[in-house]
Amino acid sequence: MARDTVETHFAESVAAMIPGKRRDPGMPVRAGTTLTGERCRDLFEIQLAARLLDVAARRLREQGEGFYTIGSAGHEGNAAVAAALRVTDPALLHYRSGAFYLTRSAQAGRLAEEGLRDVLLGLTAAAEEPIAGGRHKVFGHPDLAIIPQTSTIASHLPRAAGLAFAIERARKLGVSGSPWPAGSIAVCSFGDASANHASALSGLNTAAYCAYQGLPMPILFVCEDNGIGISVRTPPGWIEAAGHPLIPRFRADGCDLPEAYDVARQAVEHVRTRRSPAFLHLRTVRLMGHAGSDVESAYRAPREIAADLARDPLVATARVLVAAGLAGPDELLGRYESLREHVLKLAMECTRRPRLGSAREVMEPLAPRHPAQVAAQAARRAADREALFGGVPPEREGPLTIAQAVNRTLTDLMGAHPGIMVFGEDVARKGGVYGVTRGLLKRFGAGRVFDTLLDEQSILGLALGSGTSGLLPIPEIQYLAYLHNALDQIRGEAATLRFFSKGAYRNPMVVRVPGYAYQKGFGGHFHNDNSVAALRDIPGLVIASPARPDDAAAMLRTCVAAAAADGEVCVFLEPIALYHTRDLMDAGDDGWLSAYVPPARWAETHVPIGRGRSYGDGRDLTIVTFGNGVRMSLRAAIRLTAEGYGCRVLDLRWLSPLPVDDLLRAADLTGRVLVADETRASGGVSEGVLAALADHGFTGRVARVTSRDSFVPLGDAAAHVLLSEAEIEAAARKLLG
Repeated sequence: MARDTVETHFAESVAAMIPGKRRDPGMPVRAGTTLTGERCRDLFEIQLAARLLDVAARRLREQGEGFYTIGSAGHEGNAAVAAALRVTDPALLHYRSGAFYLTRSAQAGRLAEEGLRDVLLGLTAAAEEPIAGGRHKVFGHPDLAIIPQTSTIASHLPRAAGLAFAIERARKLGVSGSPWPAGSIAVCSFGDASANHASALSGLNTAAYCAYQGLPMPILFVCEDNGIGISVRTPPGWIEAAGHPLIPRFRADGCDLPEAYDVARQAVEHVRTRRSPAFLHLRTVRLMGHAGSDVESAYRAPREIAADLARDPLVATARVLVAAGLAGPDELLGRYESLREHVLKLAMECTRRPRLGSAREVMEPLAPRHPAQVAAQAARRAADREALFGGVPPEREGPLTIAQAVNRTLTDLMGAHPGIMVFGEDVARKGGVYGVTRGLLKRFGAGRVFDTLLDEQSILGLALGSGTSGLLPIPEIQYLAYLHNALDQIRGEAATLRFFSKGAYRNPMVVRVPGYAYQKGFGGHFHNDNSVAALRDIPGLVIASPARPDDAAAMLRTCVAAAAADGEVCVFLEPIALYHTRDLMDAGDDGWLSAYVPPARWAETHVPIGRGRSYGDGRDLTIVTFGNGVRMSLRAAIRLTAEGYGCRVLDLRWLSPLPVDDLLRAADLTGRVLVADETRASGGVSEGVLAALADHGFTGRVARVTSRDSFVPLGDAAAHVLLSEAEIEAAARKLLG
């Protein structure tokens, strides 16, 4: 077995070492380094413990008591990176960061056994594990400034860049509550294979883009290059050649602890003093394969495996200590055996700790909601609204469109919450493609309202890092279709953080997304997108979908309040085609405008998450809809009512969580339900609505009309595939007949 081979090699190599002349432990362990003998011994102890955690992981898996075997063997040099940092520097770590984690735990003054127990509880999926509570094996701890990462296929690099950005931006804005002390830097580690991922390139490019403009970006990127990704080799020299040309590089042999320590200190000093990014290329090896189930001999030649074994960093550090006369071979081997026995015993103790025992326990940190606190937060208002609106508050301007209502609400919210930042493509100088953010830059300045580079992953990464740093980001994704290429920043990063940290970390945000179809004379697929299925599939995500100006204002306040109070991740879908709509039935009737509610009435007009809005009191038919469908359904219902039918329209308003109670109440009042869904027949919202009715025992008649399973074409051809008002009315008549 790979584990046995690595352990045997260590024992044989150390036994053959010849002690050198003893050095003073307070002096450098060898010429040309700043690493003292005493520090080297401490770090060796940590490297040894990290190695034995991997041994324990394999043993636990063999016994059916462990559930994770991707180890840190060969990467123990990252202990040097941790040693070069402050314990308060926020870290987003690679999954081979066992030695880093144990080093930081020791830096925080914790006992060695505490760090070991943390990791072992994760390996055994114990509910007492301090960060994820048995939900995943991650490196993280709120007291160690380690933010848990669950995939580390580079999806965390945009967040890391956002975090570095926010460290300085929060201080500049004078926002209290940032968890990162002055002078902090962010550190983000990843593997050589992950360096090729699009999100890695986004993170690096964002850091370089900001630094190029003179914006503070204190981040250290650490690429731990072991030359292989699972079974695919990284071309020799690729990491040296790759990366971003504007980010300074530092290179070190991660198997040589003194060299790694010296270079890591230089890289950290560069980032900390210059407040600009750096890239540390740490050359490592991979021992014991990718994971416990991996059979390396199936894809690696024996000489390759042997070459990595010959560079074992644990053996290399032992050699340094023996050569400096700071430890003898027998002493090191004795320590290995005693610590091995201790770690394995501790591992078995961890297998006896309770595991998650119910769905309720598993889901507890997923979306902890406190409606009363959200309602109170939603009533928070700016102190001086006259100044915000140039002396003319919007309620004195007359009824507003959706675009105007969102703009006015953003102004009020930014006046009330100094930590809110609005950013995205074209949102500052231009004021948004549709004018929704017009005037915000002038009122609040470039520190809070700014244009970003054209990369949705980076926009969301900035939001993720800002939310983790005490700010409240409201990023804009310019069109719904543009969100899909960056969706993992929502799914894999934003929505999972509370779940995998038991709420210790959160990234509150409200992502504004102009969306849906029905734009006339403009668009095609990328500007008329009606797909929300991938969003509705994300556990815990709040999806708001207002259709009227008053709802847009109230629901945006709710989303911001929920983000502030509960750390919610909200996606706020704004119907582009209704942005500037004024009329309901006839030209000039102004039936789609709404008065702006003054702050004094915000508490009484609060819209709780998951509550729909009902129109009409008919008893013959309920039309359930949302977005553009609300206006079309109301128009159809008005005509049917004029003919003597009793119709009511339920605007869902929230696509996740669905307003199930309001849905059932409206359905029971009529016994007939028509779902008018502007999204697609397959994967559309109507599927969830019908399932909710069935799950709760509704026995009345149901039908649905939807858009076709098609992308939206350009021009008039869009009408052939999108849900129409005529189709809603025809389906309603059929259900009433």
